Parts: sequence; structure tokens; C-alpha cells
Amino acid sequence: MPVRDIASAQPDRPAGREPRRPRLYVLDGLRLIAALAVVSFHWAGVNIHPEVWGQTPQTLMPTVHRFASYGWMGVQLFFLISGFVICMSCWGRSPRDYFTSRIVRLYPAYWVGIIITTLVVNFAATVRAARKPMSISDVLTNLTMLERPLGVTEADGVYWTLWIELRFYLLFAVVAVMGLTYRRVLAFCGIWTILAVITPSVDSKLMDTVFMPQDAPYFIAGVAMYLIYRFGVNPMLLGVVGFSWLYAQNRLHITVGSYEYEVHHNLSWPVMAAISAAAFLVMLAASMGALNWIRWKWLTVAGALTYPVYLLHQELGWAMIRWGRDHGIAPFQLLALCLAVILLLSWLVHRFAERPLSALLKRLLDGAKVSLPKSDPPVRHG
Repeated sequence: MPVRDIASAQPDRPAGREPRRPRLYVLDGLRLIAALAVVSFHWAGVNIHPEVWGQTPQTLMPTVHRFASYGWMGVQLFFLISGFVICMSCWGRSPRDYFTSRIVRLYPAYWVGIIITTLVVNFAATVRAARKPMSISDVLTNLTMLERPLGVTEADGVYWTLWIELRFYLLFAVVAVMGLTYRRVLAFCGIWTILAVITPSVDSKLMDTVFMPQDAPYFIAGVAMYLIYRFGVNPMLLGVVGFSWLYAQNRLHITVGSYEYEVHHNLSWPVMAAISAAAFLVMLAASMGALNWIRWKWLTVAGALTYPVYLLHQELGWAMIRWGRDHGIAPFQLLALCLAVILLLSWLVHRFAERPLSALLKRLLDGAKVSLPKSDPPVRHG
């Protein structure tokens, strides 16, 4: 894609909607890859729950485990995609449309996932013995998606990433409310990068919560890649993406410790850096139009299923694995069976719960008109 004149191509005024562009099927494909990577990590990479398989996955299937132990990096790919998509889906929309779209996107499938996971955790005989049943109060708190800041255990451990997504949406709302333009979004990327970089040295819990130094480079790079997709590639945007990747590698040294605890062995930094670089390069290629030849229609369905798959796969997957193990199903056949069940259940959730609930919630939010008085009425005395 040719370099464009920055001064003429990126106006300061909020841009209206352009004619609808062809769907980026590659994003659906990348969502699928990210989801399957995370699934593989929790089913075959995690060694801290030997009660699921009866022994550690590393002992049971060492070759699969070796690859699956890096599956957690699918989360970083999700964050890259999220940064890109948030810009793409909200450009030219009003602030109200922005908030409505984010609520409708996150909550309906999440609520269904909470219900299903709670039933599994509280009532499935094959659930991990180490997991305590959830109280009604915990379930209700989880419905807000604010369970982590409120100090309540997530219904499913994978939901920790949703709190990060929610914070990103709130942070991006700052520029979305002003109206999205090239210069404003680029300034947002630069200011967030600076604040995220200095946050660890400030030792402020509030700044750490708001600016998310561990995860910021992925969102920032995704946003910059959308600017490349919309306005064309230029040295400034490539610099933002490149710096974000360099910054992300620095943070890998910090984040990898928790995952090494889960897999019970060291992870290779060169492998992690290579996976991260591949994710950045593929997303960059997509933003520059190099992957527009990917137009497989089935990816649309696959992309729609990734969110329910992510929400449902861990606790339910572990329960199914333990059931299959108790019934003598071989490990690889059991993995295939569990994946098939999760995909089918995810399709049912998407088709019969997420879609109608999203449509209903959107109608309710679009129809809600909140009018506030311009000023407080005068107080009468005596």
C-alpha cells in the first residue's frame, strides 16, 4: 500500500462513515487461531491441575504439551485484534453508539457463559475437586464483569482478560467521545504508550489499573494497524507498531512467570518472541491488504464462535476431560471429542442466545432516552 500525504489524508474533523469495505476474513481466521491456542493451553499445557487428566499433560502427551504450553499467547493475539476492531467498528459513530456496541458485544454471551459455567462448577460431578462452589452473591457479582476489582473469584479463570478488555474500551472512550480522527487516535496511541512505559516506575496501583503496562502494547499496535488499514502505511504508524512490539518483548519477561508456574517448567524467550513477532507481522500484513485474498466464507461462522468458545472451554472442558478419562477414552480422541462438543455448544449459544439477546439489548439501549436537567433547580428558603 503506497505511502500517502499525511496532511491531506488525515483531517482533524471526525470522519463520517466510508462506503462499507469488504469483510476482513483474515481477522476471523486469526480469532479462531487465538481461541484454539488458548484452548490448547488450558487442556494440554497446564500442569497445575493433574486431577483433570489423572496426571500432568506433560507426562501424558509430552509432544502436544510442548506446543500447548505456549498457547496462552493467543490472548495477546486477541488483544491485537481487539485494538484493530474497536477502531474499525466505531469510526464515524456517535459516543452513544460506541458504548452501545461495546455493551452489546461483551455482555450477552458472557451472561450465558456465567450461567453454564456456574452449573458446571456447582453441580457437575466431574468438576475439579479443588474448585469450590460459587455462592449466589458471587454469581450475581460476576454478571457485572467487575468481579476482579470487587475481589470476587471469577466464575471461570479465563474471564480475567475481560476485565482488561473492559478497561481498554473505557480508555478508548476518551478519544471516541471527542470523535475519531487520524490525529486524535495517533495522539491517543502516543500518550498511552508514554503513560504505560512510566507506570511501573511510579509504583501506583491506580496507574497500573488504568494504563495496563503489561497489555497496552498489543492494543496500541492494533489501533495503529487500523490507521494503516484506513489511511495507508507511513513511517509514523510503522514506528508505533514497531515500538509496541519492542515494548511487548520487554513485558514478556514480566508476564511469563505466571505461565511458567502453570506449566511447571521454563518457557523459551526466543520462542515467545518469535510467536509475538509472527502475530504482529500477520496483523500488519492484514492491515496493508496483503491478506485480502483470504475470503473463505466459513471463517465468518468460525469468528463468531470464538467468543463463546473462549467463555466456555475451561471449566466445562476440564469437566468433560475428567468424565472421558473416567470412561477410558484415549487422550487424543478425548481432546477431539471435547473440542467438538465445545464448538457445537458455542454455536448453539451464539445462534439461540447471543444473537437474540444482543438484538434485544441493542433495542433497549437504543430506545432508552436519558434526559438530565441542565442545572439544579433553585432552592427555596422559608
